[in-house]
Amino acid sequence: MRDTLAGPRQLIKQLHAVMAAPMEAQARLDQIVRIIADNMVAEVSSLYILRQDDVLELYATHGLNPTAVHRAGLRLGEGLVGRVAKTAQPLNIINPRSHPSFAYLPETNEEDYNTFLGVPVLRAGRLLGVLTVQNRTPRRYDNEEVEALQTTAMVIAEIAGTGDLDKIPQPTAALDIRRQIHVSGVTLNEGVGLGRVVLHEPRVVVTRLLNDDVEHELNRLETALEKVRGTLVAHLSRDDVAASGASRDVLEAFLMIAQDRGWARKMADVVRSGLTAEAAVERVQTDNRARLMRSTDRMVRERLHDLDDLANRLLRELMGRSSTSLASVTGDAILVARSMGAAELLDYDRARIRGLVLEEGTPASHVTLIARALGIPTVGQVAEVTSLVESGEAIIVDADGGDIHIRPSAEVENVFAEKVRFRARRQAQYRRLRHLPAASRDGIEVTLSMNAGMLADMDHLKESGAAGVGLFRTEVLFMVAPSLPRMHAQEQLYRKINEMAGGLPVTYRSLDIGGDKILPYLRNVDEENPAMGWRAIRLGLDRPGLLRTQIRALLIAAGGRELKLMFPMVTTVAEFNAARTLVDRERKFLHQHGYTLPEATKLGVMLETPSLLFELEELLAVADFVSVGTNDLYQFSMAADRSNMRVSGRFDILSQSFVRMLKHIADKCDAANVPVTVCGDVASRPLEALCLVGLGYTHLSMPPAAIGPVKAAIRATDFGRLRARLWPRLEAGRGNDDIRHILSRFVDANDIPV
Repeated sequence: MRDTLAGPRQLIKQLHAVMAAPMEAQARLDQIVRIIADNMVAEVSSLYILRQDDVLELYATHGLNPTAVHRAGLRLGEGLVGRVAKTAQPLNIINPRSHPSFAYLPETNEEDYNTFLGVPVLRAGRLLGVLTVQNRTPRRYDNEEVEALQTTAMVIAEIAGTGDLDKIPQPTAALDIRRQIHVSGVTLNEGVGLGRVVLHEPRVVVTRLLNDDVEHELNRLETALEKVRGTLVAHLSRDDVAASGASRDVLEAFLMIAQDRGWARKMADVVRSGLTAEAAVERVQTDNRARLMRSTDRMVRERLHDLDDLANRLLRELMGRSSTSLASVTGDAILVARSMGAAELLDYDRARIRGLVLEEGTPASHVTLIARALGIPTVGQVAEVTSLVESGEAIIVDADGGDIHIRPSAEVENVFAEKVRFRARRQAQYRRLRHLPAASRDGIEVTLSMNAGMLADMDHLKESGAAGVGLFRTEVLFMVAPSLPRMHAQEQLYRKINEMAGGLPVTYRSLDIGGDKILPYLRNVDEENPAMGWRAIRLGLDRPGLLRTQIRALLIAAGGRELKLMFPMVTTVAEFNAARTLVDRERKFLHQHGYTLPEATKLGVMLETPSLLFELEELLAVADFVSVGTNDLYQFSMAADRSNMRVSGRFDILSQSFVRMLKHIADKCDAANVPVTVCGDVASRPLEALCLVGLGYTHLSMPPAAIGPVKAAIRATDFGRLRARLWPRLEAGRGNDDIRHILSRFVDANDIPV
C-alpha cells in the first residue's frame, strides 16, 4: 500500500538528519520510532533491545505507554517480538492476537491492534534486538514497507555498535552486545593469552549508510562487482591454480556466486531504497547470514563462508581498504579469523600476538604448525566466532582447555591474568635449569632434544637448554613457500639451520607430505583415508625426483658435518632400503662432482606403523637409529583417527597394550645397540615422559616449552623405585587404567612436579 508510506527516501532523509544531530542516545531512539510511525502511518512503533539475560527490553516506543520503556520485556521466543528475535526473520501478519505466539504485556497498555510487522536488528548476523510497527487497521505491509523498516533496523544496529546505547541509564540488565560470552573449541596449541581482538580480514565497518544519488551508488556497486569478478577470473588463469583442482574448484564456486544476478539484483534494490552501495552489501549479507546460520547442512554453511568472503571483498573494493589488518596490531593482540594461511600469520608482529582463535583449523593445518613453532596459544573449530566479536574487544584464549572468553568480566580477567603470571614464574624456574643435566636422583641421564620445523624455532635451542634437534620437520618449510623450493634454496635453508644449531646435532625428517599436509602448488589426490594413503616415504619413493632433490640439498648443506636423516611412515624394511639406495646414489653423484660430503651420514626410521614391529630385528640390522613417532603409531595401533574428536579421546596413550608396545621397542633397540628416541606428543608431558624413561628410553624430543617441565620431573625422580612399581604391573597386565594410576600415585607420594 504505497500511499500509506511517505516514501522510503523521505524516511531515509529524516533518519539521516536524526543521525547527524547532536543529542542523547535515548532522545535519538525516541525520535527514530516517532519518524517510523509517522512515515509508515502506524499507531505504534517500538524498539526492543536484547539484554545479557536473553530478555528483549522495550527501549523506545511511540504509541505504547512511555512508562513501560526499560521496564517491559519479553524472553527469546516469547510473544511476537520474541519470535522475530528467535527466527531472525521479519514477521508480517494480520490479526496478531490470533497468532499462537502472541503474548500481552499489560504494562504497555497495548490496545487491540490488528496489524503487526516486526524485523530483527542485526549486526554482522548477530541479533541485537527487534523493531516493530502496529496498526489498528487490518492490512498487510507491502515489501517496500518491510524494506524501509529493515533499513531503519540497520541504522539502529550501527548506533548499538558504537556503544551509544550503553550511555542510556538502565534499571535492568546490561545489553547483549556487551555481555560476556564463553565459547569452546579444540586446543591446537596449549597456553593462555589475554588481549584485544584483531580480526584477520575483518568485517569492514560501514560508516556511510544513506545515499544522496541513487544512480551514482548503482554505478559504484556495478564497478566494484566487475573488479571483484575480474580478480577471480585472473586468479583462475594462473598456472598454479590451473594445476590444482581443489583451488580451482573453490575459485570457480566463488566466481559463480559473484556472477549470480540474483545476488547483485538484491543489492541494487537496496540501493534504490536509499542506502549506499556498501550499506546495501552489508544489508544483503546480514540477511543471508541470519538465514543460513540456522542450517546444520555443511554445504549450506560453506556457501555462507563464500558469501561472507565475497561481501568483504566487495566492501573493501568499495571503501578502498586493504585486505589485512596488520597496522591495527598495536598492543597485546588476539588474532581472530575464520581461517588463515601459514604465511598470513607470519605477516603479523609475533611480539604482540598473544593468541589465535579460528573458526576452522585442525591439528595438522599449516597455520597450526606455524602457531606451534611461534608458541602462540591456539584454539580452532570455534563456531561463528568472527560474528561474535568486534575489533578491539577484550578476549581471553584459554588454549589449555579449548575455551574462549569474549568481553570477560573483571573477575574472570583477573583469574587468567594470575594464571599467565604463574606460568611466567614457572618458566623462570625452568630457565634456571637449562644448563643443568636431565639426570635423575639415581643417576640416569636423559637427553632432551627439541622438535622444530622453521628457522624461527632454532632461536629456542639455547634458551630451552635442548641438547639438539631431535626432529626437524622439513615439510613445514615447503608448506609456507609460495612454490616448490628448488635445490639451491633448500640447501641454503638447511645450511642456515646447521649453522644456527652451533654444533649441536640436528635430526632431519624427509618430506612428510600428503594426507592432511597439502602443498598448494602440487597436484593432490583425493583419498578416502589420507592418513593411511599416499604420503611421506610412499610419495617420496613414487616421486623420486622430489626426494632426491631434498637428499642432495641436505648432503651439500651438511658438508664436513654429520648428517642424520630419517624417513617417515616406513612400513617395510624394503622401503627403508629403497630410500637408503637413493641416498647412496646422491652421495656418489656429489663425490664425483667434487662436493664436500658429510663426515658421516646416519640414516634412520620414524617408527610409526605397527607392521614394522614384526620386522624390527631386520630393521635394526640396517638402520643407524630409530625414532618412535608415537602420534601415528598410537592412532594406527588403536584404529582411532586422532583428528576425529569422537574417538581420539576414547583411549589412554598409557594403556597396557600401548605401553607394552613401547617397552618392546625399547628392549629390542637396546639389545641391538641401536639408539632410539621418542619424539611424539607423549614425550612432552611430564607424567608420560617419566613413564618413557621408566620403560628404558633415554632420549626424548619435544617442543621447546616442554623441556623445562620434563627436566624438572626427571631430576626429582628415582627411576629405580619407579620401575619397581611399574614393571611388575606391566607383566601382570591388570586393567587398562593401572599405568596412569600407578604413575599418578608415585609422583604424588614423592612430590614430583608434573
